[in-house]
Amino acid sequence: MPDLPWQDDACSLVEAFRAGERSPVDELEASLAAIDASGLNAFSFLDLERARTTAARADVSKPFGGVPTGIKELERVQGWPQTEASLVFRDRIASYTAVHVERLLDLGGAVPVGQTTASEFGGLNVSVTRLNGVTHNPWQYGRTVGGSSGGSAAAVAGGLVTLATGGDGGGSIRMPASFTGLVGMKGTFGRISRSPRAYMRPNTVVLGNVARSVRDAARYFDVCGGYDSADPSTLPKHPGFEAGLGTHELTGRRVAIVPGLGGVPLDPGVEEHLRAEAAALITATGMVEVDLRIEPPNLAPQWMMGNMATLLADLGDRWPGCASDMTPDVAIGLYMAQSLYNLQTAAVAESLRIQLNETMAAAFDQVDFVIAATNPGPAFAADAQQSSREESFIDWAKSRTASLYAFRGLLFGTRLASVVAPKLPTFLIDRAARRFPELVNMGGLTIIANIYGNPAVSIPAGTIDGLPIGMQVLARHHADDLLFDVALAVERTRPWPMVAPRVAPAAA
Repeated sequence: MPDLPWQDDACSLVEAFRAGERSPVDELEASLAAIDASGLNAFSFLDLERARTTAARADVSKPFGGVPTGIKELERVQGWPQTEASLVFRDRIASYTAVHVERLLDLGGAVPVGQTTASEFGGLNVSVTRLNGVTHNPWQYGRTVGGSSGGSAAAVAGGLVTLATGGDGGGSIRMPASFTGLVGMKGTFGRISRSPRAYMRPNTVVLGNVARSVRDAARYFDVCGGYDSADPSTLPKHPGFEAGLGTHELTGRRVAIVPGLGGVPLDPGVEEHLRAEAAALITATGMVEVDLRIEPPNLAPQWMMGNMATLLADLGDRWPGCASDMTPDVAIGLYMAQSLYNLQTAAVAESLRIQLNETMAAAFDQVDFVIAATNPGPAFAADAQQSSREESFIDWAKSRTASLYAFRGLLFGTRLASVVAPKLPTFLIDRAARRFPELVNMGGLTIIANIYGNPAVSIPAGTIDGLPIGMQVLARHHADDLLFDVALAVERTRPWPMVAPRVAPAAA
């Protein structure tokens, strides 16, 4: 058995399997030993029996045949826990497997090792929950991996497994990828099916993976993409992203550099670093920089509140009795949405969404790509409940009410008042956004592509103070193949480490 799991990408591992240089059984055992010894807390559940049975029968002729793989715990696998990273559902077991996971396992031949940790209900860009505790960044223990696909990013960047799934409703693939030096591709909306039981609102969630290499990400989309009749948003299967890598001419393509896209302030040094990385990419590819102002409106608060409708549907009659089992930030967010999101708020959100769509459409009429930061800065503290370094709205709310019940009462009064003053919630949201900018800044750089539905990829772009930074590149709808080639150009000219160079403390 090898001493360490495979430290290169998944595609090269499959090649090693086919050449007889490595075996799926030995590779799995190396991964399991590494997970057991790791202090990253990247996995919340392991299925040893299924993993070993699958590895023993692995068909290495398949695209990911025999590759040990982590499945994000927000995604359904029949017979596995269906907790959604919350104490509310700690005893629930999934009765079905998500379509894209079925494709990964059946068509792809991947070996399902277990579930990777996520933020509760996928609602926050942090890597701590009441159910699973804190997940750490392999680049520096004590730093976050972000959310919601944090455990997947920690597992892949930490050298535990070679492949892991992810989901992105507001940046939840790209943000963890950026924090851990991985490739995070958010495809055009509908590229990979969300079936079964795919919610039709707010039409921002896409599925994918966090990857060590561009070809790993492209192969994943080839395996898992394609139309599914139960999800009418899905697109026809692409002819082949991996086969097309490196075949698209980038010379002369027009690109705008807007580091703080959406008006999000960046940490000191990030803009300068990002501009230098973007300039190196432009020089290497022969693209042409265009000076273009892009100022889409930021509707993060309205987007967050609208998202709560699906959470409320998921909780059913458990809510609000289950509030005490939830992370206070998520519970307070749901109470806020119930009190502040009315028809007037929805109308404002729709108006802002149209403005954003038209702003981005006008931008892509003039350029092929937009380059921005993925996160405002490198990874913050792993145990942080919010990504903001300042007092957040949630902190303020908790400090002024004795309990969730008191806060609920305060919001109930607002809800009653909005009956006679329907514009009151919008006024309060605007005031809160000015007072607490994290309401519009957390995920503000990435949410734009979710709302507009266009593809965007986070590409490793070096480090600041020893921690990874991601360069986010956005393209117009259905230009996913071009984005893969932009990422490939960076990989070829400025290659990144496949796994984090630092070793986290071992498990106790």
